[in-house]
Amino acid sequence: MPKPTNPLIVQSDKSVLLEVDNPLYEEARDALARFAELIKSPEYVHTYRITPLSLWNAAAMGMTPDEVVETLEKYAKYPIPSNIAREIVDYMSRYGQISLYKEGENLVLECEDEDLAEEIWAHKQVREYLLERLDATRMLVDPSKRGFVKHALIEIGHPVEDVAGYVEGEPLYFDLREVTRSGKPFRFRRYQEDAIAAFYAGGGERGGSGVIVLPCGAGKTIVGIGVMHKLQTSTLILCPNVVAVRQWMNELLDKTTLTEDDIGEYSGDSKDVRPVTAATYQILTWRKSRDGEFEHFKIFGERNWGLIIYDEVHLLPAPVFRVTAQIQATRRLGLTATLVREDGREEEVFSLIGPKRYDVPWKQLEEQGWIATAICYEIRIDLPDNLRRKYALAEDRKKYRIAAENPVKMEILKKIVEYHKDDNILIIGMYLDQLKQIADMLNAPLITGKTSNAERDVLYDAFRRGEIKVLVVSKVANFALDLPDANVAIQVSGTFGSRQEEAQRLGRILRPKSDGSFARFYSIITKDTRDMDFAAKRQLFLTEQGYQYVIASGNEEIWKVPPETFIK
Repeated sequence: MPKPTNPLIVQSDKSVLLEVDNPLYEEARDALARFAELIKSPEYVHTYRITPLSLWNAAAMGMTPDEVVETLEKYAKYPIPSNIAREIVDYMSRYGQISLYKEGENLVLECEDEDLAEEIWAHKQVREYLLERLDATRMLVDPSKRGFVKHALIEIGHPVEDVAGYVEGEPLYFDLREVTRSGKPFRFRRYQEDAIAAFYAGGGERGGSGVIVLPCGAGKTIVGIGVMHKLQTSTLILCPNVVAVRQWMNELLDKTTLTEDDIGEYSGDSKDVRPVTAATYQILTWRKSRDGEFEHFKIFGERNWGLIIYDEVHLLPAPVFRVTAQIQATRRLGLTATLVREDGREEEVFSLIGPKRYDVPWKQLEEQGWIATAICYEIRIDLPDNLRRKYALAEDRKKYRIAAENPVKMEILKKIVEYHKDDNILIIGMYLDQLKQIADMLNAPLITGKTSNAERDVLYDAFRRGEIKVLVVSKVANFALDLPDANVAIQVSGTFGSRQEEAQRLGRILRPKSDGSFARFYSIITKDTRDMDFAAKRQLFLTEQGYQYVIASGNEEIWKVPPETFIK
């Protein structure tokens, strides 16, 4: 029988429609997020899709097919199509049907039954990594191809449960401080302990690889430190930029008994390999020419690493996936706020870094006070008449730039900044000409990719001390920027439809505020243009996490309305 009060409509193509204006919306959204991906989020009906990868990640975290089907049935308005339950069972049961394990010095691939083994043995893409058939269900794998065979198998729809274990790595003994060097008490939060335990899995073969998903500001670095402490082994930390490298180094010195002699930086500025080494993705992927060797990949062999941490794993460059495929005997921890990758390589993260081991909804941590309560605003403005014809005749990519650099944005921006004059404001965009114009208009410092690391540090420190109230920043501030007192972010342009960027930009202001105040995230959008189309796509991930965008026109001056008004 139909249940008209329920919010879900499950369709036979594995898409799921979720009604926003429904009392069960939030409850159903949080349940869906465990095993489905958000595809579209207009005002009234959100569209999710159940994919093989979303189901495999759910299975890796311990969810069963029955739980997925029961969740759909619980919230569905109409009976779910008969094929859906069958397909959920089919895909989720594949996780665990194929396993990799060690037998003495041999690496063995075992299939659940003979038919599956025949299919795998006959597949040309997989066969090149198999040495011989041991019996009806088992095959010998070239140990150096452990990652390659896993990736080949997931590409043909068969995830591998890897329980072949890990090398122990070079020992590195250290303790955690109860009081940090900066004089503050230090202990893990409950969710951080849960994340560490989920990855470590008692030190056995079923742990030791995978991804921890936590919001910006929730302490992903602390989780990494906790995993390092559990393993007590030499660690290589891969980071998106030098700022992140130095934050890791500072956090390790602040919260552990590791010394400066134990920790090295490997970047464009320094090539210091120590028992704990933090390196940038940029230096790893540097080469003299397009066809040249990645000279710095040698760092993976310079010590007997027992753990490799991939910070912001959703940014992992493609060449690093290739080297990761060769080091599957080393424990691998991915840290990220979102598993979304704009290049669609989520399957490579799953097969080469490992499945999702732990995540927690952003709103849940907000409710518990671990991250700031944030209000998101989308302010829609018109394109001036004198630019309409130019926009209409432009190519697609140029259309976006015309709309993104709409001069009316400057007027709205100035009003928002004036209203928030006592707050700590980040103004973020992607077009340098636009950012330079904003910095000049507000007499505010501008940080871009051309700003030296030393100059950035000076400006960030001045912002932290309250000497600078407004910073204008380009894409360099998307990641690993620790400015705890930033409480207002204004986005004037973004990287097309990048969901991960939107999440990271909101993350810049999610550190809990000492006075408990709200964080405010403004996006100024040119309506009825590509700017608005891309904004809708960028907002997808945050919508999935429970954030709603308050939509208003520029003349409504929505920034003057108390934020409590918009809290449900």
